[in-house]
Amino acid sequence: MFLPTLPEWLRIIPSSTLFILLLSMSLSLLTALANRLLTNREQLNSWRKEVAKWTEDSKKARKSGDKKLLAKVKRKEKHILSLQSKMMWQSMKVSLLFMIPFFLIWQLLIGFYGDATVAKIPWIDGVWELPLFYWYLLCSFASGTLIMKALGVTPGATE
Repeated sequence: MFLPTLPEWLRIIPSSTLFILLLSMSLSLLTALANRLLTNREQLNSWRKEVAKWTEDSKKARKSGDKKLLAKVKRKEKHILSLQSKMMWQSMKVSLLFMIPFFLIWQLLIGFYGDATVAKIPWIDGVWELPLFYWYLLCSFASGTLIMKALGVTPGATE
């Protein structure tokens, strides 16, 4: 199987550091845009509100022992489980779409960098040398959080 290779200069810090940072930001942006385009945010928020209201009523009914409220909660339980299933599908469809491409990119990166240091971060007790996995993870969480917030696709958020 033919795997493309990356230029040798990308193995050297700071090129490797910036490359992984830009790659993680690009993949986070691509994922967030796909999430934004493929997810009906209004419908999802409506479902979240309905599930939250039901959960609140359910807790109140159990705590108070109110039989009338318990019966009402029990009647809606199947509907709420259906909504939760739909919400989970909305969250998972983008992940499923990108799973194989991300896996292939990750395999390429592992093949190229292995366990070599790709970033050095000054810290209180010296310099942290980070291999690919930790540097990508740090960059991905940071950029993903900011990008998702900027595009309004933060999981669990209601608009």
